[in-house]
Amino acid sequence: MEKRRILIVDDEEELAGIIAEMLTGCGYITETASGAEEAYELLGQKAYHLILLDINLPDGTGFEICSDLRKASKVPVIFASARKTEDDRINSFDIGGDDFLEKPYSMKELLSRVNALMRRAYGSDEEKERMSFGDVTIDLSNRNVVKGGRQIALAQREFDLLAYLCRNKNAAVSKDKLIAEVWGAFSEVEPSTLTVHIRWLREKLEDDPAQPRYIKTVWRLGYMLEDEQ
Repeated sequence: MEKRRILIVDDEEELAGIIAEMLTGCGYITETASGAEEAYELLGQKAYHLILLDINLPDGTGFEICSDLRKASKVPVIFASARKTEDDRINSFDIGGDDFLEKPYSMKELLSRVNALMRRAYGSDEEKERMSFGDVTIDLSNRNVVKGGRQIALAQREFDLLAYLCRNKNAAVSKDKLIAEVWGAFSEVEPSTLTVHIRWLREKLEDDPAQPRYIKTVWRLGYMLEDEQ
């Protein structure tokens, strides 16, 4: 099954390490950041499936990070904090947080919240393990793409871009959204880079790249993977 990537943002480095070890043992890919600056840097380098976010950080707040995230991405956010006032809880949801955990919490409860939010956001792994359009099949578990019975070699970003478009099949996705969800919420990747990756996908997957049947350009917006099946 496809492994989900989680970013843990917490200045309690020992706690972050314990959480990372637990989630890694349960099949997730984890990375940690001890402050806002480090979190922004990581979020600019890659996309994550879920953010576990403390409120009090040495160089900012989790509220600020979540507010900025919501301008670019709908990635699920769980606030985990020792701050327990009603205003803090309400604010965490008002700015786009999906869940709130009070410290101290058990690893068992955290895992349950993470699993539940992953299911709501992405569906079950069984449902999403294989996707297809036309004569192309995408195997998320092995990151393989097969067209007409022949395996197609894709680079990491090409695969991630194709998988995201296929998850949102027959829906137009803006260029900004694609960059945020594939390269990272705060990525400085230029739209021209996305255009090049789209061209590479068409060359590898379309019978006639100049007249694409599946990977369509949506004028003044972005792209769409169109499949009538």
